[in-house]
This record gives sequence, C-alpha cells and structure tokens, in this order.
Amino acid sequence: MLVTAGAVMAVCVLGPGPESGPANARASGPGDARRGQPPDADGAGSGERPDVKAAMPASRAAVPLGLRYTSSRRVSPGITARRFHTRGVAGPVAGHLLEADLADRRVGVGLLRPPVVAARRKVSVMARAQRAVAGVNGDFFNIGETRAGVEATGAASGAEVDSGRPRKGAVPFGQRFGPPLPPTSSVEDVIGVDRKRVGHVSRLRLKGTIRSGRTTIAVRGLNQYALPVGGAGVFTSQWGKASRRRAVCGTDMLRNAPCSTDVAEVTVRRGVVTKVRGTVGRGAIPKGTVVLVGREQAAAALRGLRRGDRVRVRYRLAGRHRFRFAIGGFRILRDARPPAGLAAVDPAPRTAAGISRDGRRMYLMVVDGRSEHSGGVTLAELARLMWQAGADDAVNLDGGGSSTLVVRGPRGRAATVRNAPSDGSERPVANGIGLFVRR
Repeated sequence: MLVTAGAVMAVCVLGPGPESGPANARASGPGDARRGQPPDADGAGSGERPDVKAAMPASRAAVPLGLRYTSSRRVSPGITARRFHTRGVAGPVAGHLLEADLADRRVGVGLLRPPVVAARRKVSVMARAQRAVAGVNGDFFNIGETRAGVEATGAASGAEVDSGRPRKGAVPFGQRFGPPLPPTSSVEDVIGVDRKRVGHVSRLRLKGTIRSGRTTIAVRGLNQYALPVGGAGVFTSQWGKASRRRAVCGTDMLRNAPCSTDVAEVTVRRGVVTKVRGTVGRGAIPKGTVVLVGREQAAAALRGLRRGDRVRVRYRLAGRHRFRFAIGGFRILRDARPPAGLAAVDPAPRTAAGISRDGRRMYLMVVDGRSEHSGGVTLAELARLMWQAGADDAVNLDGGGSSTLVVRGPRGRAATVRNAPSDGSERPVANGIGLFVRR
C-alpha cells in the first residue's frame, strides 16, 4: 500500500499552437460530410429536434455574400459589440459579434458556469452572478436521456479549464452531442486563453492515474457524464448532486447503447478508501473526497480495493498550452481555412468563438435562425462569417435553441440577452464564455 496520503493533483500542462499556415488563404466551405457522426447520433445540437432543421441539398449551399455591420457599441475598454446582416443559403441572416482585445490588461476572458458541473443555468444568470459584461453560450451538453431511470446530467461534452485548473474532461466520441464532426476535428478540441493572455484553439487530453500498492489504474474521465468502455473516472465536489450512473451508459461509439452492469464505485476521503460498492450512486461529494467510478476492466480493478487502503489520485489536462481558461468546441477554421468536410447544409442558429492570427483578439458570434428575419447559417457559412470578422482559428459551439448572446447595458446595468433565441426564450445551458473588465 502507498504510505503517502492521497491527493488530487489538478495540473494543466499545455505549449505551441497548431502548425502555422498561409494566413492569406481564402476558402469557402466544402460540401456536406457525415463521417464525423456517431452511428446513433441525430446530428442535432443539445436537445435540438432534427425535424425542425431546414435540411438542404449540398448543391444549393452557398457562403454568405458579405458581412455588413449595422451598429457598433463599446461595451467597455477593449470590448466592442456589433450587429450585422448578410444573406446565406436560407435567406436573410442577422447576428451579433463581440470582439475582445486580449492585449488590453483590463479585459478578461473566463468560463461562465453553474455552481457545479452537472447543472444548467441561463447565460444571463451566469453572467450576472460572475459579473461578466458580455458573453455567449458554450459547449454542447447532456440535455436528455431515453433510458428509464437514467437522468440527464446537464454536463458539457467537452473539457473545461477554469482559473487554470481542470474542471472536467471530454466524453468519448460517440457520446458527444452536436452536429457531425469534420474528419480533422476531435472531441478534445477547445478554445481558450493561456496564462500570457494569448488565445488558442487546441486540444486537451485527460491524463492521470489511480495508485494503491501495486495497483495502477488509468484515469479516463473527470466529472464526465460518459466514461470510455473499460475505463475509470474521477468525480470531485465540483460534479454536484446528480446521479453518476449516466457515466457507465452507452459505448465509445453508441451514445444510446444500454448501461453497463459491470460497474464499481469507490469513495476516497483524504487519500483513504472509505467505501467500495458494486453500484453507482448519487449525491454531493464533500471537499477532500473523490468518488472513483469504473466500468468493465476498471470496475474489476476498483473492486480489488478495500476500506482503509491508501490511494493516490493524480490527473491533468495535457496539451500544447498552459490555459487559464478553456472550453470545448470543434474546429471550423484553422489558419484561416475551413476543414475539409465542413457541412454546407442544415442552416440553423449558431454560436462560434474565434481567435485572431496573433492570438490577441477573441471573437464571439451568435447568428439567429428559424425566423423570418434570420434563417440561420450552415457550418460552412459560419466559418466564412468568422473569417470575415477577423478570426484565423475558430470553433463551433452549441447552437439551435442554446444560441445566446448577452451584453451589459449602458451605465453598468447587468448583462441581458441581445439576440433572438429560437426557442422564444433563453435556454439554460451547461457553460459559456464570459468577457470581464478588470478595474
């Protein structure tokens, strides 16, 4: 047994961005591709109904003709809000853009989040609670479940880094929500800002170990609603009260596959095992305690632990940059070019985030859709709009009824919704990107 008291080590180790490429590359979105879609995914956003999407054949797809700003307002030093109009494959398009100067030390970018991972809040509520001056919704999330007795957690699909510390990891490919991924994209893609105030689009991979005596188990999940088959996950006090059972349901490629019955759960308090169970539980996790959940092979290894065993748990999100803030989203621009296979069909409300070539400017965009005044855009069109706005690298975030942009009003009033959510009202979401002003 280990004689050293166990501790959860949360270290983000991240370093140089994507390979450089021609900055003056100009490309429109290619035709539709479904290779990035898990076999049982519906191709929609978080809870979006596939039947409401205006699917169009690729032959009718087109990029917007041009980005025309109709208004501009300085929200605060270094942060500007604009409205724009254009036309796309679905007709008129209306949207909003936030531009933040990361070189201005008065400007901050951070994770908008509920109090715990397994929860949802409206973007305006999170912005007010955290005193953000503006922001948009973030990653896709676990909004609904079809299995009896398994509750939706509300947790995001991708990784999160908050104030330099890992908050959660990314779920397996087949467990994500959202439209099909372009072939070069990954569930581990994130957009964020490093400790030198430079923005990046990169990847974060969870790494870690659970050690007790001669037993070593790889950490394959951190506060995630889905674990890889045969893997073990760590749940901390940041998870919340929601059931952890969803984590052992589905497979790496099939989100709606049955839940595993070969599971184990171990509670570790200050480095010492206090409970070993053959079921997965629920309820708040106290600080200083972690709950280890395993399925299949990892479950067998966890069942080998006994009360009183000393356990050391370490984990980190590894990548090329030392992020202070990061949120999940898949690439729609890299070095000013859209990836091959980016869908040019299915116009919808969209949210995107991007970074300028030098990493010193961040762009947050929301495009309205499913209405007479704005038909929405395809992913190819969204990439084109982000490029026209100034982004060199960009990611797609959750869209549909989740697409929300909030901005603080004049005279310091709290941030309120400025776009037209397609649900008719603001939807609670898993997270978001907030813009802050440092005094």
